Amino acid sequence: MNGICALTGHRELPASFDKNALYDRLKELIGSGYDYFLCGMARGFDLLAFECLLAIRREFPVFIEACVPFAGQERGYEDREKRRYRDFLALCDKKTVLFDGYRDGCFLARDRYMIDRADAVLAYCTQTTGGTVYTVNYARRKGIPVIRV
Repeated sequence: MNGICALTGHRELPASFDKNALYDRLKELIGSGYDYFLCGMARGFDLLAFECLLAIRREFPVFIEACVPFAGQERGYEDREKRRYRDFLALCDKKTVLFDGYRDGCFLARDRYMIDRADAVLAYCTQTTGGTVYTVNYARRKGIPVIRV
């Protein structure tokens, strides 16, 4: 394997979010040597990026690790998102579950897990607070390049 890229972005995406731009950015990363992707499996950006990677995987060999903060992460998802989440878990190459159940700080622990293993971060970050901002700032403090979508 070559480079490892962590994926981070907001759970709520605007209607104007460009899925094609995300797909293209992922293909650019693969073209520049990234073939291992760490996905936090949150609804919104994470699952959309996972979906793009599945499509790209038909053409390029990529490895997808699902980085799950706690067992049962999908419980609060709407039914359609639960099915999608479970389908994606079945299709990932590796599944890492950090905690048996929810606990304070489990999402930030997941974010640190991904950044601590990454060579780069692909981020969709338009807000000033929240988990995505924390993850981007943590990556920057560690000197890991952050690539924006």
